[in-house]
Amino acid sequence: MTESSKGTKSTRITELGRVAVPVADQDRALDFYVGTLGFEKRADIPMGEGLRWIEVAPTGGAAAISLILPMEGQSPGVETGIILTSEDIDADHAALRDRGVDVDAEVKRWGDPVPPMFGFRDPDGNKFVIVQ
Repeated sequence: MTESSKGTKSTRITELGRVAVPVADQDRALDFYVGTLGFEKRADIPMGEGLRWIEVAPTGGAAAISLILPMEGQSPGVETGIILTSEDIDADHAALRDRGVDVDAEVKRWGDPVPPMFGFRDPDGNKFVIVQ
């Protein structure tokens, strides 16, 4: 049995750096994530043949979201599994609703230990959850 199969540290993975979210129009997505959600743009790099590597993130957040064009046979509008954190869930729900974002009708409250939360969709229908 090797050291890596005995349960000792076998990789040098240190953190979740970014997640990819498929979007139909990178400019429209960039405007939504930066202009509407208030994220910061961390990268917008041409990759040749009209492709771009775009990363956005909440200000000061460790992990980023890469706004990618869908791979062949895929489409935007996915359940991302991404859960964002809010300091004030009610204020953020109201602010996003007022900005025209497709948010759940209300903040869900199931009681401890489940945090208050609501879902929202970006312009491509990609689904996210915000918790407090």
